Amino acid sequence: MKRYALIVAGGSGTRLGAPIAKQYLPIGNRPILMHTLAKFRGFDPSLSLILVIPGADFDYWKSLCQQYNFDVPHLLVAGGQSRFQSVKNGLDAIADTEGLVAIHDGVRPFVDTGVIQQSFQTAQLTGSAIAVVELKDSIRKVAASGSSAFQNRNEFRLVQTPQTFQLKKIKKAFEVEESFAFTDDATVYEHQGWQVSLIPGNLENIKITTREDLEYAAYLVSKK
Repeated sequence: MKRYALIVAGGSGTRLGAPIAKQYLPIGNRPILMHTLAKFRGFDPSLSLILVIPGADFDYWKSLCQQYNFDVPHLLVAGGQSRFQSVKNGLDAIADTEGLVAIHDGVRPFVDTGVIQQSFQTAQLTGSAIAVVELKDSIRKVAASGSSAFQNRNEFRLVQTPQTFQLKKIKKAFEVEESFAFTDDATVYEHQGWQVSLIPGNLENIKITTREDLEYAAYLVSKK
């Protein structure tokens, strides 16, 4: 089956307080997004890569690619006002209706290639594959009153990306109106009444959001 990777970095990414969006910040020897794209390219050179970033950033991204001699082939697509709209724009850029698509956060450059491989294999069989990891800490549910109650952490998982789907099904899922209940692509898929399949993720596959994440990311790059 034809396979795609939809790398989403459509937001402004300003939570770090840096002068540029986090997806363009360098770790190691190149910007975060380049690490992410290269990881999927290294997994399968025949994979069709689609990068979703703000349309206003196209020229800046192209200049970065020239600056860092980054030549991994990819299609640029303009993001929307929300992650839902950015993913939808990316899916709309895929003419095919048959195949598989891995949807991945652009600021998760440390996904393991084994996770990518299993995501495609599982999605081909079941329709979907959502990378998750077990919780290490104890958790409590906090009520509006401020009271809290113990929760069994074994009943919960932390959700990562990639979230990989049969193309025809995820395209249909994204035909609906956007809802605040859609916290990720899996919830959009579930809205159709379809059950998602979970696969093991990898703990290093962090989403770089804070300054501490960026420091940890630099450490991970230095280990390679």
